[in-house]
Amino acid sequence: MPTPRDRQARSATFVVYAVQGLSFATLLTQVANLQNKHHLDEGTLTLLLLIVPVFAGVGSVAAGTFAARRGSMLLLRVAQPIVAVAVVLAGLAPNVPLLVPALLLFGLAVGAVDAGINMQGVAVERRYGRAVLNGFHCLWSVFSLAGALWASAASSLPLSVIMAVPMVLAGAGSLYAGPKLCTVDEEKAETAVAATGHFPWKPIIPLCLAMGFLYVGDAAVSNFSTVYMEKILLANAGVVPLAYAAYQATTLAVRLGGDLAVRTYGPASIVRVGGAIATLGFLGVVLAPNQPLAIVAFGLTGVGLSVVAPQSFSAAGRLDPAGTGVAIARVNLFNYVGFIVGAALVGGVADATDMRVAFAAPLLLAGVIIVLARGFQPKQTAEPSAA
Repeated sequence: MPTPRDRQARSATFVVYAVQGLSFATLLTQVANLQNKHHLDEGTLTLLLLIVPVFAGVGSVAAGTFAARRGSMLLLRVAQPIVAVAVVLAGLAPNVPLLVPALLLFGLAVGAVDAGINMQGVAVERRYGRAVLNGFHCLWSVFSLAGALWASAASSLPLSVIMAVPMVLAGAGSLYAGPKLCTVDEEKAETAVAATGHFPWKPIIPLCLAMGFLYVGDAAVSNFSTVYMEKILLANAGVVPLAYAAYQATTLAVRLGGDLAVRTYGPASIVRVGGAIATLGFLGVVLAPNQPLAIVAFGLTGVGLSVVAPQSFSAAGRLDPAGTGVAIARVNLFNYVGFIVGAALVGGVADATDMRVAFAAPLLLAGVIIVLARGFQPKQTAEPSAA
């Protein structure tokens, strides 16, 4: 049975997930405004935006090293307020030379926080003894949506104000939750021995690949669903955003009940079914003859892909019973690898052929997730090797 301390840590973990979703959405929704403010062409904007996932990968790897020694609680208490500060600095930056370091700082910190919140989520799940990670990711989605709605409602305000107001809430939430998170000792399993060396790559390779392939699909939908609807299916301005809206709505809906499904059917089965549904969704995108069926197909991709990330982190936690966080940080790295590869791959294929054919790439990789699902079996355990 969870103790009052376990419940306190779970509540605090909900808060840090919510703060991360709000922070990420606050920056992401202002990309067009930042482009207009600094008079950036498409090529320059793309290069600047690549700063975030590249340095987020660096931050994620560094987080694994730090958390293995000092725990993810301290990591989050330092890095999460930095994310909020970086968002504010990006909004205030008067020119590109000052925008670049703000994006670099955001990337490093957001990568560390992404790893840290999932370390905390896995620690809480371990202490509860049942699947709870989908609930945390669900709240991330809720507050990401809230950030987008705020950006829409406050669109007439100065850019610096639009980006600063949510970060006041984010900073307050982070400061409130930080002391209540799992400590370095609480992150470790009761029977685990602290890690004394390097964590092996082999047992987490299926999880890393599944995470990477998930984010290839996510990048395809996030970056190109509107282009597909407009250029391929000739949708009008009111219909164009509905494909991405369907993707986000189904992602949120599935995560609401994801923990119960995992407890009932097991993580490997859920990931296997998710991969199959995502494959069907991307096949629908490639073949969709009209706008309504395309929107349904994009919704199916959200249903399938939404289960992969929480189960990847959960499985990584089971493979690291000492609770070092190294496995989680490595799996999180492939979040950014997949997103970068996805944007380049789908964009490149679209340039060479057309957008409909380009969605065949995430279709094939979603199918591979079905095969990788066996790596999510909870019985697998890895021991860290000696230094």
